Amino acid sequence: MRFHLRFHSLSRALAVSCLFASVVLSFAQAQQAPQKPAEKPSANTTAPTEPQNPAQIELLETRYRFEANGGSRKEVHTRVHINNELGVRQFARLNFDYNRSFESVEIPLVHITHPSGGTADILPSAITDQPNPAVINAPAYQDVRIKSVRILGLEPGDNLEYRVVTTSSHHPLAPDFWLDHSFDRTGVVSQEFFEIDLPTSSKIQIRVNPDTPANSTEKSGEVDGTRTLYRWQRSATGAQETASSDSAKKSAEKEPDIVVSTFGIWTTLSVRLAERLLPGAVPIEKIASYEESLKELSRKPEIPAAISSKAFEITKSARTDTEKIEAIYDLVSQKIATVELPLGATGFVPRPAADILDSRYATQEDKFVLFAALSTALQLRASAGLTGYCDSKTEPRPSVFTHLLISATDGKNQFWLDPALEVAPFGMITPSPKKCAFMLERFFYAMDSVGHEWRTIVTHLPFSAIQRVKVEAALGEDGKLTARVHYSMRGDNELVLRLAFHQSPKDKWKELAQLLSLSDGFRGQVTSVNASDPYATREPFRVDYEIVQPKFVDWSKKPVRIPALLPQLGLPDPPGKPAPGAATAPIELGTPLEVETKMTLRLPPGTDVAAPTGTSVQRDYATFASQYSVKGLTVTASRHINFLLRQVPAERAADYNAFLRVVLNDHAQDFTLERESAPAASPKPAPSEASPTSKP
Repeated sequence: MRFHLRFHSLSRALAVSCLFASVVLSFAQAQQAPQKPAEKPSANTTAPTEPQNPAQIELLETRYRFEANGGSRKEVHTRVHINNELGVRQFARLNFDYNRSFESVEIPLVHITHPSGGTADILPSAITDQPNPAVINAPAYQDVRIKSVRILGLEPGDNLEYRVVTTSSHHPLAPDFWLDHSFDRTGVVSQEFFEIDLPTSSKIQIRVNPDTPANSTEKSGEVDGTRTLYRWQRSATGAQETASSDSAKKSAEKEPDIVVSTFGIWTTLSVRLAERLLPGAVPIEKIASYEESLKELSRKPEIPAAISSKAFEITKSARTDTEKIEAIYDLVSQKIATVELPLGATGFVPRPAADILDSRYATQEDKFVLFAALSTALQLRASAGLTGYCDSKTEPRPSVFTHLLISATDGKNQFWLDPALEVAPFGMITPSPKKCAFMLERFFYAMDSVGHEWRTIVTHLPFSAIQRVKVEAALGEDGKLTARVHYSMRGDNELVLRLAFHQSPKDKWKELAQLLSLSDGFRGQVTSVNASDPYATREPFRVDYEIVQPKFVDWSKKPVRIPALLPQLGLPDPPGKPAPGAATAPIELGTPLEVETKMTLRLPPGTDVAAPTGTSVQRDYATFASQYSVKGLTVTASRHINFLLRQVPAERAADYNAFLRVVLNDHAQDFTLERESAPAASPKPAPSEASPTSKP
């Protein structure tokens, strides 16, 4: 595992950690379980059956109806067979997210059928409607809610049937609407029916995966009232057969099976969303004259007195525009708490900047609104960019984006900022596999060409990326290892750790340190942990933990070999052999980064040590050096790697592979320890009455 990890989504770092922990626990439990001898199969033994899903969805019916004014109705009818206790827990509560300002959710049917034939209907009293847990302390977002049904009395073998109707009217982006849908390919759904009822309009774009064509298409109505109905019917067997084809797999990974959109082109979506994030904006399509539209396009955020006063207050000591942007960023990221709602949960309906400042909390969209208002008060400019998707050749819809970044400029330099993370240092954003941002700008409306809304994300950290790890360890006569590990970080991993420790209560920090130690190859039990303030973003982030591992070595073995107690300084794997005629891509090294690790190990008396030989190799894209030494009973080791370039050209893959082998060979070296066992003490003879030396 590479020490300087390249996480795709920092907001998922804790989930990844929890998953990793569960895998480790499962493996440990499997190792501790007593092993039974394999039984010989009898002649009557049947072939083993495939494991059941916790619950099997026997029927999934989904029907959409869209109106020309942007309204919609979605009805879902589901029948589920509960196979085991895990299935009971999965369906013990059904949750449905919605925004009551433009949506409503009705649950007309929740019915249980027991294997005995008995039935039970869930009463309306079991249905609750509560604010989303993320907005409990944010009154301004109480319209974002969850309607829940508690399913009591559910047991393995039961059949659960329910129906849910979601109606949308007066959506903030109406009359536009959109839809993404992918069919199940896992076999969890036995029968799936899907239906879309659309008004006939030249604005509506619909794209269907060629591997999943509609089973039927019907037209109804006359003239302006004509509609088109599309129906799909799929079974688990057919879905698995379709999924087995390479083209289907690639298509399913890339895009949904069904996409519907009315935005036409991505520029239209960019303009519409930019309007939504500008309080007081008048939609361009509602303006009659060209002159009025130009005036509207030049509109800037309104700056109330409270915003102007705060902008000058927080920047009074700033000497440059860059320092002003940094001061605004510090306020919006750290003084305004982030309300963790999915992008678009509020329908892109912003609050006034003054209200955001006064309440001290905001969604990621509203953090941009406040940032833009403070910037405008200082004659600076900021833009919003959506991330998580980069394919400009598909149908435009807002549902493909997952996060909002802010692009700010001081006139010379551009900064990508992510104040929603709260603890990200200035100029640092989460590494993303999608290296682009979809920019929201109203002036795109006046441009003759398209494509301006897509911008490549290139970040330049305002500081050098450095990671330092220091290990101070001691090995006891009983073979127990105790160590204190110190991390100091600037760069991508710094942000990963800041977020993890920021999002976890202190009583969970030991668990985080345990996962960190495992990821770096340290085994043992973490006994204590300490971390610097995640909000102190102008300084490197530091983590210290102590770890103990009994029986680290077995002195009875001759000799004892141990690795250097250092994290693995991993590098990206070399590219595989490309297919004939295929283009070769450069090897991505990531952000230039310097990693320095050092270890000091104290040994018990009577130990002889043989140290491995150090290594040094230099390239224009990276350098590596290691040193190992022994002085008395103290062993030291250090490894230093410096990534100088972001990429290695594809034509230099062989050279990079040679560099990688040198590093891996160095990592494989061990220290050799030999220690004389303490002589066993001769047992004293037990006193005996017959002994001439015994005393009465």
